[in-house]
Amino acid sequence: METTQPPRGRTVPAANPPLRGVAGTAGEPPRGAVPALSEAEKKSARRRVVWTAVVGFLSASFLMFLRFFFPRTLFEPSTLFRIGFPSDFGLGVDERFKQSHRIWVVRQTDKLFVVYAKCTHLGCTPNWIETENKFKCPCHGSGYDVEGKNFEGPAPRPMDRAHVELDPEGQIVVDTSRLYQCPPGAICQFDADPNSYLIIS
Repeated sequence: METTQPPRGRTVPAANPPLRGVAGTAGEPPRGAVPALSEAEKKSARRRVVWTAVVGFLSASFLMFLRFFFPRTLFEPSTLFRIGFPSDFGLGVDERFKQSHRIWVVRQTDKLFVVYAKCTHLGCTPNWIETENKFKCPCHGSGYDVEGKNFEGPAPRPMDRAHVELDPEGQIVVDTSRLYQCPPGAICQFDADPNSYLIIS
């Protein structure tokens, strides 16, 4: 029985060539394709997301609970403090304690007193203007002389003075919780109360 030979130089293609993917290997998925998750894997991923959210919520709640026992407090400076000896202060207005205790120390030839740096109009902190020899409130323009007595602007009365005394060592002790006032039409405590100033010999 004779068999038919293909002509020389020709190649007979295979009957069923193997399928090739984009990657070039038979049966491989296209390059870059994301494999599908099984149902069990999807459930596991959902559980992880839920538990992460629950743990995050509980952690935040616990931290807020702990924060309750540590309230934010504003630590004010002590109202009772020493400022030094009378000899530490020269004539005029000393501003060293304005930032820390909100006071000015004023020394005159015969006495020393402490002015509480609070405008009697609306409570702003005035500034000492040495060139004009006065205290000037930056909020509404109230003006005070070197003794803290108002002479311009809306301030209704002089600035208060703090309680002063000498301790056994001879240092000046200031108490800003005890203030002396000089309201118009009433007794002026600046002159009536001996603890509103110190006599300097």
